[in-house]
Amino acid sequence: MTESEEKVVNVDDAIQGFRDFIEGDEKYVDEINNMIIQRRKSLVIDFHDLLLRNKDLADMLIERPQLAIQAASEAVRQAVTERDPELAKSIKNFYARFKRLPETVPIRKLRSEVLGKLIMVEGIVTRQTPPKHYLKKTVFRCSECGFELEIPQPTTSFVQPPRKCPKCGATNSFVLVEERSELIDWQKIIVQEKPEELPPGQLPRNIEAILLDDLVDTVKPGDRVYLVGIMNLDIAQLRKNKPPILSSFMEVNYVEGQQREFVEIEITPEDERRILEIARSPNVRERIIKSIAPSIYGMENIKEAIACLLFGGVPKVYPDGIRVRGDIHILLVGDPGMAKTQLLRFVAKIAPRAVYTTGKGSSAAGLTAAVVREKDTGEFYLEAGALVLADTGVAVIDELDKMDAKDRVAIHEALEQQTVSIAKAGIVATLNARASVLAAANPAFGRYLPNRTVAENVDLPVTLLSRFDLIFIIRDEPSMERDRAIAEHIVTLHAGEVPESFSDIIPPELLRKYIAYARKHIKPVLTPEARERIVQFYVQMRNKSREPGSPIAITARQLEALIRLAEAEARMRLSPVVEAEDADKAIRLFMSYLSSVGIDVESGKIDIDVIMTGKPRSSQERLALVMDILSRLEEANGGKPVRVEDLYKEAEGAGLDRQFVDKALNMLVKSGDVYMPRPGYVKRVVV
Repeated sequence: MTESEEKVVNVDDAIQGFRDFIEGDEKYVDEINNMIIQRRKSLVIDFHDLLLRNKDLADMLIERPQLAIQAASEAVRQAVTERDPELAKSIKNFYARFKRLPETVPIRKLRSEVLGKLIMVEGIVTRQTPPKHYLKKTVFRCSECGFELEIPQPTTSFVQPPRKCPKCGATNSFVLVEERSELIDWQKIIVQEKPEELPPGQLPRNIEAILLDDLVDTVKPGDRVYLVGIMNLDIAQLRKNKPPILSSFMEVNYVEGQQREFVEIEITPEDERRILEIARSPNVRERIIKSIAPSIYGMENIKEAIACLLFGGVPKVYPDGIRVRGDIHILLVGDPGMAKTQLLRFVAKIAPRAVYTTGKGSSAAGLTAAVVREKDTGEFYLEAGALVLADTGVAVIDELDKMDAKDRVAIHEALEQQTVSIAKAGIVATLNARASVLAAANPAFGRYLPNRTVAENVDLPVTLLSRFDLIFIIRDEPSMERDRAIAEHIVTLHAGEVPESFSDIIPPELLRKYIAYARKHIKPVLTPEARERIVQFYVQMRNKSREPGSPIAITARQLEALIRLAEAEARMRLSPVVEAEDADKAIRLFMSYLSSVGIDVESGKIDIDVIMTGKPRSSQERLALVMDILSRLEEANGGKPVRVEDLYKEAEGAGLDRQFVDKALNMLVKSGDVYMPRPGYVKRVVV
C-alpha cells in the first residue's frame, strides 16, 4: 500500500485535516458561527479553497468522496458541538457541502469511469417528485418480548427485519418503531442537458438526481442548476435471471441555481475589452443590425426589430406590485420562400438562451408544462415545457399558424403575463416564462393579400395578434433592381465568395457575448428628452382619433411597446440612459409596423383596431348597421327568420352594397351572432 493510499484510508486523519482547514480559515469560522445563529445544517466549502490549503484532502474528495464527505461532515459536527452543544444535540445531521469543482462534466459525457467519483454537472430541472421520507436508520421492536433491532442506512431499496426474533423466537413479530428510527427528507429531480448544448438531431439526455434533507425543495422545474454529487449505481435493479445492466443516479452533495435574470456565458477580460470597444464605435447600432443574419439580403427594419428583441427592454415592478414585461414579441407573416425560417434559426443560434420549436410539432403541454406520471410510484409531477425552459431567453416558434387552435391558447398567458399556469391531476402551479417570443406564420391564402386586413390574411385569433409588439409583413413583390441584387447576393454566397454585406460585421460568438453582457449589466433609464418624444408621439397619434367616427390609431399597450423598443435601442449602444435619438429610432420602427399592418385597407387610415379586434373601425360601424337592420326586420316579422333578399334591399337603402352584406353575414355566422335556419333565411342568436 502506497503512502497516498494510507492517507486516504485513515478516516481520523481526514477528520482532523478538515477540522484544521475549517478552524484555520476565518471565512469558515464565521460561516460556522452563522450556521449556529441561523440553525442551519450545512457548511458550504469552496473546492478551490480546499485545493489551495490541502491538496491531499482535495484529491481524496474527488477519488473517495463517500469517505471524504463523511469525514468533513463529522468535522463540521465537532466544530458546531464545541461552540453550541445544545444545537448539536437537537440537530442530528450536519453536512459539509462542496461547490465549484474544477470542471463541469456534460450530461452527455457521463460514462462508467465517473461512477463513485465526485463530479459537477450543469443542466435544467425538468421534473421533480414531491418530498418523501428516507429511512436513514431503522429500528424494529419485537411485539412479543420487546427486543429492539437497529438497521443502519440501507444500501438496497428493501429494509426487512429477520422473520424470527433472535431473543424469543417469535416469527413475523417485528414492528417499525418510528420515534426511534431516523428519517430524513428525500426528493428526486430529473436534470436535462441545456438546449443550447444539444447536438442537432439528438434527443436531450438527462440524469436522475437525489436530494436529501435540507437540499429538498431548493430548486423547481425550469431552473438551471449546477449539481455536485456522487454518481452511484441503482443496485435495486439487479434481478435473478436478468442481465446485470444497471442505470445510474446522482447522490447530490450540493445544488446551486444559476441566476435567472441573465444567462451565464463566460466573458473573459479580453471579451469585455472587445465588447466595450465595439460599443464605443459611432456606428455600433448599424454594425449590430448588419450582423443579424448577414446571409439574408435586405430586411433592415426586420433585422433592427430582431436586434431589439435580442437585447430587450427592462422589466419593471410598479409600486402596487404589478410586473410589466421588458421582453419584446415579434411576429413575421410572409409569402413562402422569404427566408423567415432562416431568420428564426439564426436567432435561435445567436441568442444567449433560446428554445426552437415549430407549430406542427408542439402541443400545449409541450410548450407550457406537462403533468407526467412517475413510472415507479405512479404519482404525478410537473415537467417544464419549451416556454418555461426559455425563461429569460427567446422562444422561437416557426409555423405558428399550423398549430392546433386548442394548443395555441396556451401561448396567450405566456405572451402578456409571462407565466404558465397549470391545473391538472391535482397539481395547481404557476411557472415563470419570462421569454421573448419570435414567431413566424404563413398567410392563410398562400400569399399575403394586400386588400385584406392582417387578421383575415393570417389564420390566428386577434387576441393572439394583439399581444405581439411588432408584426411584419414580408411580401414577395417583383422589382427589377431588388431582384437582381438578391440574385447576385445568393449566387455570390453559393460560389463560396464573401458578399459586401459581410464587411464590418461582428462575429456571431462575440455578438452572443455582447448581447449577454448588455442584458446583464445595462438597465437603461428614460431621459426627460426621450420621455417627451414618446409622450408627444402618443398624444399626436391619439389626437387623430378625436374626430367623430375616426379610427383609434394607438392604445396604451402600444405605448408600453414603444418604451421597450427605446430601451432596447439604448442597450445596443450599452448606454445607461435612453436618449431622444433612441426614442426616435423606436418611433420610426413602430411607424413602419403600423403603416404596414395597422392600416384600414378601405379608408387608408391607421387603425389599431385592425390588430386589436381584427375589424377596422369603418367595418365595425357598418357591421353594427347590418345587425340593426336585421333586428328591425325580425321585429316586423314577429321574431321569425328574415329572408336574405329583404336584408339586401334594406341594406342598399342604407348605403351598403350586396357584396359587403354577404361578407358581413359570413363574419357574423362565423362569430356565432347569427345563424341560417334554412337556405335563404337568417336569424339573430338571442342569448
